[in-house]
Amino acid sequence: MDRTRQLSPQPNLGARVFGFPLRFWAVVVVTGVLAGLGAGLLMTLLRAVQHLAWSYRVGLFEPAVAAAPYVRRIAVLAGAGIVAGIGGLALRRSVGGHASELAAGIWFHSGRLPLLYTCVRAVLSIVVVGMGASLGREGAPKQVGAAIASTLCRWLALSPAQCRLLAACGAGAGMAAVYNLPVGGALFALEVLLGTISLGLVLPALATSAIATAVSHVMLPDQPTYSLAALAAAPQDLWWAILFGPVAGVASAFYVRLIAWAERSKPGGWLRGAAPVAALTALGALAIPLPELPGNGKDVVLQAMLGEPSLTLLVLLLILKPLVTAACLGSGAPGGLFTPSLAFGALLGGVCGRLWSGLLPAVGAAHAAVFGAGAVLAATTQAPISAIVMLLELVHGISGLTLPLLTTTVCAIFVARRVDRRTIYSARVERGIEAARGPAPGSWTALFPVFSPKARAVSAAAPLIEILRQGASDSLSRPLYVLDEEGILLGEIPAGRILASSPVGAPLETTTVADIVEPTTSIDAKTSPEVIAAMLGRDRRGEIPLVDGPSGRLVGVAVRPPRPPGEGL
Repeated sequence: MDRTRQLSPQPNLGARVFGFPLRFWAVVVVTGVLAGLGAGLLMTLLRAVQHLAWSYRVGLFEPAVAAAPYVRRIAVLAGAGIVAGIGGLALRRSVGGHASELAAGIWFHSGRLPLLYTCVRAVLSIVVVGMGASLGREGAPKQVGAAIASTLCRWLALSPAQCRLLAACGAGAGMAAVYNLPVGGALFALEVLLGTISLGLVLPALATSAIATAVSHVMLPDQPTYSLAALAAAPQDLWWAILFGPVAGVASAFYVRLIAWAERSKPGGWLRGAAPVAALTALGALAIPLPELPGNGKDVVLQAMLGEPSLTLLVLLLILKPLVTAACLGSGAPGGLFTPSLAFGALLGGVCGRLWSGLLPAVGAAHAAVFGAGAVLAATTQAPISAIVMLLELVHGISGLTLPLLTTTVCAIFVARRVDRRTIYSARVERGIEAARGPAPGSWTALFPVFSPKARAVSAAAPLIEILRQGASDSLSRPLYVLDEEGILLGEIPAGRILASSPVGAPLETTTVADIVEPTTSIDAKTSPEVIAAMLGRDRRGEIPLVDGPSGRLVGVAVRPPRPPGEGL
């Protein structure tokens, strides 16, 4: 008997774990190397921009802002706004008005990301963040890593499901390389970007992140972002974690809503160039009394963990830091949200820890900030495993706080999911479909964003495996319409064809509805009723999707009325 075909009784030894073709693993290796190099180059550029803009050579970013003259603070941030405005307009024109963001590209477009556009946008993001925009630096290396993987997948003709997996692995590798998170970056790719920590997907994710992190050490230091003296949990930490968790959950849900509002508020037309100038100039004015506000919040996290700010300053930063981050995002300035979310959590934990310590046994400043950062990071991403692991890799010396950290994280996510199920990433791709809501509870499509109450419609990002688990292929008597992140009709899944259309040989965990969509005929909703009736009479399905002509968004479905009793007999 062929020993390679023998089935092992151990579940994690199935053949599927290593069932990817050789060219797939070649993409893993090359993506890891290039993502690590790209991350190193981007961070070198970030430091150069910071040092040039704020006139310092060594040390932290926030003290350099505090030492800068008031006029320089306004001038540098206004300059960042000009760069963001002009760069945004130029990029939009160069790609014909639309190009997918990272999450949208992975979820809705099978991991397809334009390489040149993405790299130029990444450089623009780094320059703007280096000059002081209140956004994260991780957005750029994530985009570059994903775009590299996407391009390699197209060259080697890999399947859409494999391309989606490798683009997510590339994004995780970029984050891993920047923050020295080899395990956290892999888990971020799986849990946040793919929504599954499946055994068959773990190895490529870990390999890509590990290679990228190792390569980045050529240019970046091999050390944690924050180093604290070893912390041990005190008896009061667990009780504080239990009580703080729901507070962090509610705060996280409202933070996500703030991000969603900022994304919806992005301007159009000529305002795309003016809005970043206005927002970042205002940030420069706020930096006069509060130099802690510019930047991604890395130094704010450290200060909160060391207990340096007063309670008054903590409260001010807790209120203003999310607002300026939302203003930068809403103006159209490019950047990430990882570190700003981490900063919001550390500030929230610092404020609550100070208030708690005024009434009951004190909670250490580092403990409170760590619990806050972990709880908010997990709740705003709905990814507890990757959030905990990333925090343990980010902050050296907190392994003794694992139990209360897990406790407050679970409590925060439990509450946040009941207030708002979105995350800081899904909220950024819902601009065109924000008003759409799902069907009645209990329907199988309640798992996915449904955009029209009169049509059976599903997001292109809907995992095919979830539809199969719900038995939807057996119950579909009508076609299922597939929409992108803007609510635009992409096509349909014909009635009863979901199971038969499943791609052969593709990893089912990363296969989405977008991979099996078929073209469909639609009609402008403004078409005259007579024309619609005539088309319905010729359509064997008895229904035709109605779209908004200029945008292509699905607005409903025209259904052929039932025949009167006895007609046609």
